[in-house]
Amino acid sequence: MTLAPDRPEQFVHANGLELCWDSFGDPDGPPLLLIMGLASQMIAWDDAFCAALADAGGFRVIRFDNRDIGRSSHLAHLGVPDVMALMGLALAGKPIKVPYTLRDMANDTAGLLDALKITRAHIVGASMGGAIGQELALHHPQRMLSFTSIMSSTGDPVLPPPTSEAMGVLFTPSPSTLDAYLPHYARVWHVLRGPGFPEDEARDAERARAVFARGMNPAGVARQLAAIFASGNRKPALRGVRVPTLVVHGDADPLVPVECGIDVAGAIPGARLLRIPRMGHALPISMWSQIIEAIVEHAALHQGG
Repeated sequence: MTLAPDRPEQFVHANGLELCWDSFGDPDGPPLLLIMGLASQMIAWDDAFCAALADAGGFRVIRFDNRDIGRSSHLAHLGVPDVMALMGLALAGKPIKVPYTLRDMANDTAGLLDALKITRAHIVGASMGGAIGQELALHHPQRMLSFTSIMSSTGDPVLPPPTSEAMGVLFTPSPSTLDAYLPHYARVWHVLRGPGFPEDEARDAERARAVFARGMNPAGVARQLAAIFASGNRKPALRGVRVPTLVVHGDADPLVPVECGIDVAGAIPGARLLRIPRMGHALPISMWSQIIEAIVEHAALHQGG
């Protein structure tokens, strides 16, 4: 099994943007597209995880940087939203104006499939990536063979909120120097992932350096967060989704509590829920095999749609 991408980073034009992507596995295998979450570059889908997923399912595994993160287009011309003010308006149920929404990001995803000449793909989304996957299922269901939503939410405002500690790291600005960023990264993932994962803790510095080297974009993270707030409650619409769906959620998630995953599974007809004990808001190395096995089994049931 090759751990490095089979196809190194490339760029395509999609939905008026330039998106950075790479891939693993058999180029002729069933396509499986990974969508990452808020403030996270595509390399948050670890190379070894992608290679193992490609190997286990015979997939062509594709990952990409969402707009405003990593090496995809940074939309500085759209300005920097006042995230706290937007959050207050959203919580009050008032309409808000934002640079773009999660539906726009789902359109990016469909545009990437167009650019790669992929008619339909298995879609796997984590956190905000799961919400983008939901928008894809609502507005581009014909592009999806199956959907796996990991540690995501319907956006229903009655769901339990994040813990105060998780909110604290979410709203802590990323330092602009590598020396300061390394302990910041470790702190964020200690909170989101939780304690007791030594394999991941040993790799935090290496991962932080890789993220920092590909480029930071705090203003873009603010625009992504604004998109989440503006996209509201998808739960009523999700009842009409017919894309075969697997929901994966950890019982120890401090940012998107497990009740949110239960809600996603309850909202999408026929969805199956996999609850993973001790899993927080992360994809710990020790849990990769369980997550990969579930994705492979789900996709295998729906290869032809």
